[in-house]
Amino acid sequence: MSNFLENPQNSLRPALAEFLNHLVVERGLSPNTISAYTRDLNRLVDFLSDHKIDRPDLIRGSAVQGFLGYLAQQNLVQSSIARSAAAVRTFLKFLFLNNKIKSDPATMIDTPKPGHKLPKVLARTQIEAILQAIPTDDKLALRDCAILEMFYACGLRVSELCDLRLSDLDFTLGIVKCIGKGRRERIVPIGRPAIEAVEKYIKHLRGQLGAHARSSGLFLTHRGGPLDRINTWRMIKKYALRAQLNPGKVSPHTFRHSFASHLLEGGADLRVVQELLGHANVATTQIYTHIDQRRLKSIHRRFHPRR
Repeated sequence: MSNFLENPQNSLRPALAEFLNHLVVERGLSPNTISAYTRDLNRLVDFLSDHKIDRPDLIRGSAVQGFLGYLAQQNLVQSSIARSAAAVRTFLKFLFLNNKIKSDPATMIDTPKPGHKLPKVLARTQIEAILQAIPTDDKLALRDCAILEMFYACGLRVSELCDLRLSDLDFTLGIVKCIGKGRRERIVPIGRPAIEAVEKYIKHLRGQLGAHARSSGLFLTHRGGPLDRINTWRMIKKYALRAQLNPGKVSPHTFRHSFASHLLEGGADLRVVQELLGHANVATTQIYTHIDQRRLKSIHRRFHPRR
């Protein structure tokens, strides 16, 4: 398929560039979300171009349905196909609202819904094992302990944690301010163990890491630069392996899933968990209720006399 930058006369491509700019400037979506939209919609434009559809007004429902069928033939998982379909619907709606097409062809087709795959959750003993796996004599031990405690205490996304600034913390009130998807700001409480871990890191290590760098970031690399998603991911995999857990099943998001699941197990209200996670829709949070129900069924089967 052709490259996105080729054939500038193709009016689909300027339309796509305009849409992506709209997502950045007007909707304030995160770089990761923009990257996903770009990847999915480049694939759509390439598919349409290969079928001699090079203008928005030539797009028909049959072409969009054909594209979804093409995705299914690529052996993509259902969630990836559903994400691509959602991106296509949003793009076509943008074209319609901006008078680039006379009608929205996506309204005439069925798009796949993502499957309800239960997220992987760590037991509390497994989280403790990962924390215990951090060598006390490691130069970055205080930082890594603080990061893991913050993940579990606040349910942050990895991008949210990496973007934290010193000014985002209020130890007196025991809260942290973070910026989530869509640039939405939320305030999340911090538990005492996490506060103590972060205070130790700031007092005894952060100044050394940032001695030669002017960074307002909370968590720094060993060279004083801002921590990124890849470094964080690798760090967690390393400690999961040392804790004799399957590193392929432990990631920063696993801590976020565990945070939400353990709150619901403890009796937290679903709407409260939604606010803490920064979900725009409570339906996204409801996946964790399935985990709790699964646990309840397991207990019922184990202990009920007529199981």
